[in-house]
Amino acid sequence: IAAELGMTAGNLYYYFADRQALLAFCQEATLDHLLEQPAGRSPASSPASSPASSPASSPITALRALLIAHVVCLNETFPGSLAHLEVEAIGESHRAPLLRKRREYEQRIERLIAEGVDSGAFRPCSCRLATLALLGALNWTVKWFDPAGPKTAREVGEEFADLFLHGLEAPLAS
Repeated sequence: IAAELGMTAGNLYYYFADRQALLAFCQEATLDHLLEQPAGRSPASSPASSPASSPASSPITALRALLIAHVVCLNETFPGSLAHLEVEAIGESHRAPLLRKRREYEQRIERLIAEGVDSGAFRPCSCRLATLALLGALNWTVKWFDPAGPKTAREVGEEFADLFLHGLEAPLAS
C-alpha cells in the first residue's frame, strides 16, 4: 500500500494507529462498497436502468449481477483485497463492526437465494450453506486472479455466476 502511494511503510502509521486499524479500514471500504450495490445491480448499470431496481427482477438475474459485482469489487475496484479474508487478524474492537457488515451482506445473498427457492427458480437447498459456498468461492478469487491474465474480473465474475447458477451439468439434448 505504501509503495503504491509513493511513501514509506512508516508513513502509513501517521494515518492508521496500527496494522489492525489498516486491515480494518481495507475491509470496511470493501464491505461498504459491496453494501452500497443494490442487490443484483451491475456495477456498470445506472440505478434507473437496473433490472434489480424493478419489482419484476428475477432472483436469478439479481443474484447473477450481485455475483459479478462481488468479483469485480474484490479484484478491480479494490485490487489486492486479500485483507478482506483476514478477519481473524483484526482485534475485537475493530472486528465487531466488520462482522456486522459481513453478516448484513451475507443476509442479502441469503434472501436472494431464498426468494429463488420460494419462486421455484432455484432448487430447494440450505440457503445459508449456499450463501457460504458462493462467498467462499468468490472471496478466494483474490488469491489467484491475475489482472494481466486472459480474463477480466468481470469475465471471471460472469463465468462464476453461470457456473453457480447453472452448474456444470450439460443441458439435456432435445
